[in-house]
Amino acid sequence: MDLRLQTGYRQILSMAMPISLAILVPQINFITNNIFLGGLGEQSLAAAGITGVYYLIFAVIGNGLNNGLQSLIARKAGENKPKEIGHLFFHGVWISIAVAFLGILITYTIAPIILRATIHSPIIYDQVISFSFIRIWGLPFLYLYVMRNALLVGTNQTKLLIWGTLAETIVNIFLDYSLIYGRFGFPAIGFNGAAYASIIAEGSGLLVIFVVIHFNGINKAFSLFESWKIDFETIRRILYKSSPLVLQFAISIITWEYFYILIEHHGNRALAISNTMRNIFGIFGAFVWAFAATANTMVSNVIGQGKSEEVLPLIRRIVILSLSCSAVLTLLLNLGPEFFLSFYGQDQSFITEAIPVIRIVSIALLMMSFSAVWLNAVTGTGNTMINLVIELITIVVYAVYVYLTLETWNLPITWGWGSELVYWACMFSMSFWYMKSERWVEKRVMS
Repeated sequence: MDLRLQTGYRQILSMAMPISLAILVPQINFITNNIFLGGLGEQSLAAAGITGVYYLIFAVIGNGLNNGLQSLIARKAGENKPKEIGHLFFHGVWISIAVAFLGILITYTIAPIILRATIHSPIIYDQVISFSFIRIWGLPFLYLYVMRNALLVGTNQTKLLIWGTLAETIVNIFLDYSLIYGRFGFPAIGFNGAAYASIIAEGSGLLVIFVVIHFNGINKAFSLFESWKIDFETIRRILYKSSPLVLQFAISIITWEYFYILIEHHGNRALAISNTMRNIFGIFGAFVWAFAATANTMVSNVIGQGKSEEVLPLIRRIVILSLSCSAVLTLLLNLGPEFFLSFYGQDQSFITEAIPVIRIVSIALLMMSFSAVWLNAVTGTGNTMINLVIELITIVVYAVYVYLTLETWNLPITWGWGSELVYWACMFSMSFWYMKSERWVEKRVMS
């Protein structure tokens, strides 16, 4: 099996499209949750904004582990060393389980203290804590799920991603409707029904994808779980590559939670509208993140082949495809924003207030389409510490902006969502400069 990749448009699309479907399906799950919760009223839709972003903090920590492991696997794929890929995956699984249970511990001990001090509404606080205590138990399933993402994407087996995500979606939609409203003989749990539905759905998706991996012979091809001996040097390598990404992603989403808490100070309507904007970012940004993940894997693979001169032309091709796709999607969104917002079951005044925010979010999606690709190209070079530095600088600028606009000057939330333009402009400028400087060519990073 030759694991080395080509760099043409066909290879890029053949990798990115299955990834986009794998990312899109969980985002559909998030939207489904919010649509059904919106049926319980504006307050539930508002609380779902904070609970969703809180869980997202831990989800992106898993993505950091995933991206770091994916980069290592892609490098070994470029060197055509399948047995070392299985060795990396085995240790990635153990790391992810340990981090998942750390996240559960934090949720039950530290999170209530922080949220009680920052959320103004006691009703929203009670809903958020009750939901989070249930939802966080899906974390082990989610982390094992993203580890198989690293394996399949890093070895160009992206077509297999869809089976697990499809199973997750079907289970999630069915149980959301059944457990929130009490249909098909299930109890009507209400707001927390979405938490139980999501956990069961994640477990179902994980089960299906490991069955798919087994029956496609991937476990044998890469010697998965051939040896159960723990190699602490391999754990150190994975953590060395992943820890800057974990910290980068965690800081990013913690700051987003901070943004949502400031939005909560503007009332339930502002928080509910912002929750729908998060859904827009999720579903319309799925294709952007697919191209970004493709950039990570392909850049790492090409460097592993010793073809550094092909990296920048490859990134430009990915940017063209990502920007084109995003332009079409944002055009459709802006032609019919009322159609999208109508799914949440709110009144016309809600839709009227949300449309100006959609215009700002649309511009941010276009900026994200090329910024995320350049940022993930930096990840693909293996120098993840640069990613962390870029994120830290960007977050400082972002946090100052949102505090001034939302808390100090008390401007409308449209101004607050302008923070996304600030965020992606900073991210792009530094990532682009680093890749164009070609300092990464001579940089020797542990791989």
